[in-house]
Amino acid sequence: MKPVSRRQFIQKSALTLAGSLVPGALALAGTDHASPSAPAGITGRIFKNTAPNRPWKWSRPADHTVPYSDKTLMCGICPHNCLLNSGDRGICRSRVNIDGTLYTLAYGNACSVNIDPVEKKPLFHFKPATRALSIAAAGCNFRCLNCQNWQISQVMPEDVRFHTLFPEQVVAAAMEKKAVSIAYTYSEAITWFEYMMDTARQAKEKNIANLWISNGYINPAPLSELCEVLDGANVNLKTFDDAVYQKLNGGRLAPVLNTFKTLHKKNIHFEITTLVVPGYVDDAKMIQQMCKWIVDHLGPDHPLHFLRFFPQYKLDRLPPTPVSLLTQFRQIAMDCGIRYVYVGNVPGHEGNHTWCHGCGKLLVERNGYFLAQNNITDGCCKFCGTRIPGVWG
Repeated sequence: MKPVSRRQFIQKSALTLAGSLVPGALALAGTDHASPSAPAGITGRIFKNTAPNRPWKWSRPADHTVPYSDKTLMCGICPHNCLLNSGDRGICRSRVNIDGTLYTLAYGNACSVNIDPVEKKPLFHFKPATRALSIAAAGCNFRCLNCQNWQISQVMPEDVRFHTLFPEQVVAAAMEKKAVSIAYTYSEAITWFEYMMDTARQAKEKNIANLWISNGYINPAPLSELCEVLDGANVNLKTFDDAVYQKLNGGRLAPVLNTFKTLHKKNIHFEITTLVVPGYVDDAKMIQQMCKWIVDHLGPDHPLHFLRFFPQYKLDRLPPTPVSLLTQFRQIAMDCGIRYVYVGNVPGHEGNHTWCHGCGKLLVERNGYFLAQNNITDGCCKFCGTRIPGVWG
């Protein structure tokens, strides 16, 4: 894609204290901060230099930077390939050119921290009934009209309340809370890539799994680097229509499909989530094309989640997704050959549960995010011995 230039995007937004975004939030040792005293903008503004070679304590030079001309840089993290003059921010709002050096301003300043069941990600085939330490910093490279975490994804890092939590502290917290994994989630971790990578490397050393919950809009080089430390992922496939991707989410389809191909090639466990938004992602023919592509290019074993939409953010005028439509889409996916298809945000639906693709018996019964029964033993159906795809240890 041709590089584009984007001037800083100014948006003020109040946000609750880090961790309190989710009920039962995790309490961690450290320092909580209101919005820093430095002004929100970059051009014509000065950040207090509180660490060597950094414009701000919660920043560091960004990776995957491409020099363009003089003090103009291209950010190579995602397919937007933002071309930034000095003072410019990327589309994500968290990466900025300061006097010819590209910085990430989202490093060690987690704006949401919580302990979650891994099923909440959603990951239904990755170490079920275990705990994940979930963290987020502010920023996103999409502009989803239906964003459920817009208070942290659609703002600048210095405009939210946050918790100082550097990589070593994240890993220590995971160990303290006996979390099996760390999930990079809630906002878009691609935009705080360096924070995620440094944390993930240290987590690996402590045998803690790394989970990437993402829109998948990332360039090949940083994705390859991420795959070296990644254990599992849930990637949103927003739609299978490029025009809808641009209108609803502010991205393109092809780079996300390439992300799926890379994860599959590198044998990383991943699951796919599609939010069924009325008027945007509700065409049965399109869903059938999507499911056929998945089977043809990724195989039948990557779980697919269809989630029910509820009105919020800029699409609060829309109705919730009809449950009958979700049931129809689940059947379409199974008819196309996808073995494990789930329905989310509909309590009590049979699509909440895992059914053996060999004998058809109930394997995992879920009550919300919690397991009522689990009939998978050593990764196999205990009734017929069929191996169930996933990470079950």
